[in-house]
Amino acid sequence: MVAVGASPRKEWQQPASPEGASENTTMSYTWLKYHIVFSTKERRPFLTPELMPRLCEYLGGMIKTQGGHSIEINGPEDHIHIVASVSPTLALADCLRDLKPNSTNWIHETFPGLRDFAWQDGYSAFTVSPSVLSKVVQYVKNQQEHHKKVSFRDELAWLLKNHGIEFDEKYL
Repeated sequence: MVAVGASPRKEWQQPASPEGASENTTMSYTWLKYHIVFSTKERRPFLTPELMPRLCEYLGGMIKTQGGHSIEINGPEDHIHIVASVSPTLALADCLRDLKPNSTNWIHETFPGLRDFAWQDGYSAFTVSPSVLSKVVQYVKNQQEHHKKVSFRDELAWLLKNHGIEFDEKYL
């Protein structure tokens, strides 16, 4: 019996390779750049000027260890923005599932006075096209200045609206 929409079984044949190409050539190319945003638990102002440079370096190292590449990491005292490529073999959720608890543990060990530090449970992530990558990187670099005028709640609402993501205001 043949399933609806299926053809009778035919022997599969390997398509001919381009001249000079090896039969084992892997041809996977990706452009997977993300703008990732998440806050400290209860938006507490834990991310001090003393902590941030070291935290950014740590997060960038973790992303590299996962097979990705950090492009820019920055944020004010209550949330962080990461512009990065993530390994195409790793789901973004898995990347963050590793990044957030490990960075929390690192903060607890490196800054004993921050034992209450924690990240919020969720995150927001947006893909970044090549045409706007430099603008997004500049936006992340200017976070401290930006947040002198705009709250994180307003910023997140703008990002979600700008990317066509429906949301409930009570969860911002």
